[in-house]
Amino acid sequence: MIVSFGILIGFHALGSALSVLAIPMIPGNVLGMVLLTVALATRLIRQHWIEPAADLLVDNLAFLFVPAGVGVMSYAGVIAREWLPLSVSVFVSLIVVLIVTGRIAQLVARIGARNAPEADPDG
Repeated sequence: MIVSFGILIGFHALGSALSVLAIPMIPGNVLGMVLLTVALATRLIRQHWIEPAADLLVDNLAFLFVPAGVGVMSYAGVIAREWLPLSVSVFVSLIVVLIVTGRIAQLVARIGARNAPEADPDG
């Protein structure tokens, strides 16, 4: 478990350092997740090495959102005053995310279909 958390924290620290030193427009935690994803995809890191920590974090995910929820509630007055622009921006960003996700899914499906072995028609 300690090794699992060490790996996750290491990738977070690496992403944060990279964000500060080289790519300041991308948050460090995002860079860390991208680096971890690449490391998992290239099998530099094995999934079972980080699974105990990842399972613990996912099991307690609702608890981890409490501070963010409290932080949002401290802006209740601003949210009440600016509900229309906030609602429009949330709706527009939702539509953009759905469109981009759909396009990426179509692209991945096309690439997968192109790379799939053809079935033998004679059985």
